Amino acid sequence: MKQATVIGLGRSGIAAAKLLIKHGYAVTLSDSNQNASLETQKQQLEILGINVKLGDRFTPTTEEMIVVSPGVPWDIAPLVRAREMGIDTIGEMELAWRYLQDIPWVAITGTNGKTTTTALVDAIFQAAGLETIGCGNIGFAACELALLETKPAWIIAELSSYQIESTFTLKPQIGVWTTLTPDHLARHKTVKNYAEIKAKLLRNSQHQIFNGDDRYLHDLGESDWQDATWTSVKGKQYLQGNPEHGIWIEDNWVFFRGEKVLSSESLKMPGDHNLQNLLMAVGVAKLAGIENSAIAKAVASFPGVAHRLEYICTYEGVDYINDSKATNYDAADVGLTAVKAPVILIAGGEAKAGEDLAWLNTIKQKAAAVLLIGNAGSQFADRLTAVGYTNFEIVETMKNAVARSSQLAKQHQAKVVLLSPACASFDQYTSFEHRGDDFRQLCQALSSH
Repeated sequence: MKQATVIGLGRSGIAAAKLLIKHGYAVTLSDSNQNASLETQKQQLEILGINVKLGDRFTPTTEEMIVVSPGVPWDIAPLVRAREMGIDTIGEMELAWRYLQDIPWVAITGTNGKTTTTALVDAIFQAAGLETIGCGNIGFAACELALLETKPAWIIAELSSYQIESTFTLKPQIGVWTTLTPDHLARHKTVKNYAEIKAKLLRNSQHQIFNGDDRYLHDLGESDWQDATWTSVKGKQYLQGNPEHGIWIEDNWVFFRGEKVLSSESLKMPGDHNLQNLLMAVGVAKLAGIENSAIAKAVASFPGVAHRLEYICTYEGVDYINDSKATNYDAADVGLTAVKAPVILIAGGEAKAGEDLAWLNTIKQKAAAVLLIGNAGSQFADRLTAVGYTNFEIVETMKNAVARSSQLAKQHQAKVVLLSPACASFDQYTSFEHRGDDFRQLCQALSSH
């Protein structure tokens, strides 16, 4: 019997193990962690015939295949050794592709914007009567789709650099690259490495769509991507590559390769970055052969995505907006740019490395006051002071921030209270969703008084 080891007992790892068992492998699931919750999962998986090793320092031996969960760094010594030994070492996404390559895939990657674009693409396909299932960073683990008896018409995959890094034969029908800003550098070391991982996905895609208004993507050089579809919210004259292949906005209309598709004003989400997401989603839909009427219907009813400039409530004339997904400076800058000034900004958490000057300048232009939470409070206070911005308070917790924000909003006649943290959440929360949910509940409690 063929032997396989799966590393990482998360959702992806469990799905991969089940898929391998189904296809006749003897499977060992290895995880370096050990706790009561994992012990319970171990017992359930062993009933299925999966050998589970907890607290395990994996070393490759005689396996034919090793499948790595996205959270496991690709360059750790055991995986380098496995590749040197000639063991087929792949990620969970690559394994799924091997069993799902007869279905067309849309693969969407980028530092920011990929979740909104993915959700909008999915909504358009559904409006057109095409059954789709989202996987990757949203929805299902990809291997869960390979386990389904009835497969979808299309797979819409949101892929992080971690997932792309360990794929080799994945060839999407349509690949989308939303943005590129420095992120995950602790893992990928340089922006060049990070960009090259994402470029690999686009090179392997039959059709490519690029955000032509993104500074980094614009500077990649159009010679490599002459046949790609480039987008611009600023108009046809700003398009890279072949303008006749592009998607642009003109007089509040979205044009795809010269065809008028729908009004750009039908999208309810604020900000140019969301118009950019709209263009990329429309591009995917048109390349997939979807009618304009289905596109227009889906866009008009699209509510947006939780934790991404998500409108929560209006209290005493002030809009409360949850942008908890803004976990880096660039995303937070985009969020702050998108809303109406003056703003009471709530920021902070677990700080990431990155360039913060553009974000700090937007704060100076738009924020009447900044409330700082989490471990980054004193660091952000120092950075704000350094650029000459002094109207901030360190309030430590979200509860304190929401309570204080309503007082400051009155004082400064602010239009918006915005949670856009520019930080990871793990100092006080289990995820950015957990953080956004806390903000939502506190705002709803405030507005119900």
